[in-house]
Amino acid sequence: MSVEPDPRVVEGLDAWEGLTALQQPQWPDRAELRRVRDRLAAVPPLVFAGEADALRAQLAAASRGEAFVLQGGDCAETFAESTADNIRNKIKTILQMAVVLTYGASMPVVKMGRMAGQYAKPRSSDSETRGDVTLPAFRGDIINGYDFTPEARTPDPQRLLEAYHTSASTLNLIRAFTTGGFASLLRVHEWNRGFTTNPAYARYEEIAAEIDRAIRFMAACGADVDALSAVDFYACHEGLLLDYERPLTRIDSRTGLPYDCSAHFLWIGERTRQLDGAHVDYFSRVQNPLGVKLGPTSTGDDAIALMDRLNPKGEPGRLTFVTRMGAGKVRELLPALVEKVTADGRPVTWVCDPMHGNGITSATGYKTRRFSDVIDEVAGFFEVHRALGTVPGGLHVELTGDDVTEVLGGSEEIDDEGLARRYETLVDPRLNHQQSLEMAFRVVELLRRA
Repeated sequence: MSVEPDPRVVEGLDAWEGLTALQQPQWPDRAELRRVRDRLAAVPPLVFAGEADALRAQLAAASRGEAFVLQGGDCAETFAESTADNIRNKIKTILQMAVVLTYGASMPVVKMGRMAGQYAKPRSSDSETRGDVTLPAFRGDIINGYDFTPEARTPDPQRLLEAYHTSASTLNLIRAFTTGGFASLLRVHEWNRGFTTNPAYARYEEIAAEIDRAIRFMAACGADVDALSAVDFYACHEGLLLDYERPLTRIDSRTGLPYDCSAHFLWIGERTRQLDGAHVDYFSRVQNPLGVKLGPTSTGDDAIALMDRLNPKGEPGRLTFVTRMGAGKVRELLPALVEKVTADGRPVTWVCDPMHGNGITSATGYKTRRFSDVIDEVAGFFEVHRALGTVPGGLHVELTGDDVTEVLGGSEEIDDEGLARRYETLVDPRLNHQQSLEMAFRVVELLRRA
């Protein structure tokens, strides 16, 4: 039985258009934008409301320490790299990290990919200058192209449609991989094939062998091991481009309430979390579980005000705070934030983003991060929660399934000169497959002490 939506709820979804919306492109052809938005409003949803509700329940469990959240994927997806091999390798990396965390910490892992929608990126400047030429900044494939030409850098509404279709094909493949047997724990060894020798892989193989023995024991006892052949895997991205998010919002026939059906989980970035801004207003009106990035300038009062806007009733699993303080500041700044929120009493899920607060420029001119800084911020995040008796609920990481060389350090000891070997990102540096596995083993140690 369908529930008719309240007309006031539907009308309220467009209130953001009268507010300040930061980090939005200047579309040169508004009529074309309207046609594209109308088309997006008519296409099938990419995800379903019931899936978002299931994720909310799992995030609620993570807020209580009964599960651990793992969000991973590209800093900025590109259309060209949305191939079957790239998608499979990212899923494989997240699955391997989840196996390490689940087995090592005896805890369910909520698996989310920064996939099938992470095409838009906030920028510190609206324009980029090279020599005597100034052009619009590259804001991600959903808006404009990376090539430094007027044609490529002009925002093109047709890219919103391409983002939708690329997301749809990506989600189709994700569902095939995660429900069609590829994600089965019976195949944990196969996920490791094709990767070079590395201490992290050897440690992973030890876990895989132990899982094999446990599964054989379960089968011998008559357990249904076929139940291990599929996993829940959710899509998430920053809800940055409102001209994409609003048309893909649908009214749930079960409840009459709106869901943003571009992804299961959306987050509001550090640059767009203004209380009176368009992003906070818009996402306060949809039912998806939401995240908010909180950087070193965030205060406890900011967090409480965001809770008032985004989760006034304190629904478990509705709101996740993703902290990104930087390794040198997390132990100093995070405690006051956590204490203020904890005293309020409404539940939130605390997740650590150890990537964005630790950016540097290498001696060779590459935008990069030090693996040691990334790990140190994660350690500081756990230390703060352990000291306060609160729950470190998860990890939010920019990673790839490929052996790129974009982050300094790790067991392969990537140095300044080594960055040039395979530096492929168009925006922010990502952990490669080996560094991602190394991180998972480090986090297991922290979870065991938490």
